[in-house]
Amino acid sequence: MVKVKPFAALRPPKSLACEVASRPYDVLNSIEAKAEASEKSLLHIIKPEIDFDPIIDEHTQQAYDKAVENFNLWQQRGWLVQDSKEMYYIYAQTMEGRTQYGLVLGANIEDYLTGKIKKHELTRKDKEEDRMIHVRIQNANVEPVFFAYPDNNEINEIVSKIVKSKSAEYDFVAEDGFGHHFWLIEDDLINKRITEIFKTIPALYVADGHHRTAAAALVGEEKRRANPNHTGEEEYNYFLAVVFPESHLKIIDYNRVVKDLNGLTSAQFIDKLNGDFIVEKIGEEIFKPKSLHNFSMYIDGCWYSLTAREGTYNDNDPIGILDVTILSNLIFDKLLDIKDLRTSKRVDFVGGIRGLGELKKRVDSGEMAAAFALYPVSMKQLIDIADTGNIMPPKTTWFEPKLRSGLAIHKID
Repeated sequence: MVKVKPFAALRPPKSLACEVASRPYDVLNSIEAKAEASEKSLLHIIKPEIDFDPIIDEHTQQAYDKAVENFNLWQQRGWLVQDSKEMYYIYAQTMEGRTQYGLVLGANIEDYLTGKIKKHELTRKDKEEDRMIHVRIQNANVEPVFFAYPDNNEINEIVSKIVKSKSAEYDFVAEDGFGHHFWLIEDDLINKRITEIFKTIPALYVADGHHRTAAAALVGEEKRRANPNHTGEEEYNYFLAVVFPESHLKIIDYNRVVKDLNGLTSAQFIDKLNGDFIVEKIGEEIFKPKSLHNFSMYIDGCWYSLTAREGTYNDNDPIGILDVTILSNLIFDKLLDIKDLRTSKRVDFVGGIRGLGELKKRVDSGEMAAAFALYPVSMKQLIDIADTGNIMPPKTTWFEPKLRSGLAIHKID
């Protein structure tokens, strides 16, 4: 059973929320962030390299010092103000007419270290350390992580009542067209009840933000070891998370492009595909996969439907059932000799939010030889994998919309 707590968020005044809030650090490169950042944008804190001309390496001490300077400055100028009491918050997002309602809370580092906060991806030490530096220098979780939890009717009812009974503290549509809505839960009894309900919830699932989760937990553990009077109730024992009921979340496709066909001509490659797939030529019109184990391929100006043949996958294996596994085993490894998707320079990944037109563009430009689109993973598949202690292949899930950073910050000192 998981342990969570309310906290006093550091957040922007109502009138500044839209301007301060930003997209996460890892969905924009430095050039894109510099172009997007207005004067008060959190991007100056989470991507401080953009304040230099020319832009500097984000991993330099100069960049880290600028991050601290800006974080302090935003507080001095009143662009970020800390609430006077601890509470939970509701954060809702609207995309394409669908709204998902989450709770902003402090998740417990011990739950991560003991496996009650379950992950489905491997993390890289270098990326963990980079995120740990940001937590250490700011003494805060500036950006939230994105969790799912098993649906709970009482929590749904609490959230629904609050949303219907009071106006949102923040309510805006960002430049990407997604709506963001934010409520304060100021009733102490409701906050206490939420804490109690989570004690009955068996696990939280990392949806997005594996490296931020690991970094926050590891910095909390460092502080715990360094404190001879540690009790377990200090603020550093918790980190910033937004948790959504699993039924609210939708995973979109995460697609692949390859630079070459491993010495094969297009005709030879397509001929070899026939061994493991039913190959159908579609034509110039974009083709989207229709179901599990059906793929679309774009090559030489033409779209194809690829359906994995019976016996080439194992639907009883939580990893074997994944289309990324089928694609990796039967095409990337077997035909293209791409053994490790984490390290190969011959493959790249394209989030489905960019649309299949992005795949076509990258092949038509000559940059890539072929593109493959996949049917999205389901939340059930993700939870099955996390519950069985398995790890998904890299770049399997893409959640949209992304959480806005800066609506709530958690200080850990």
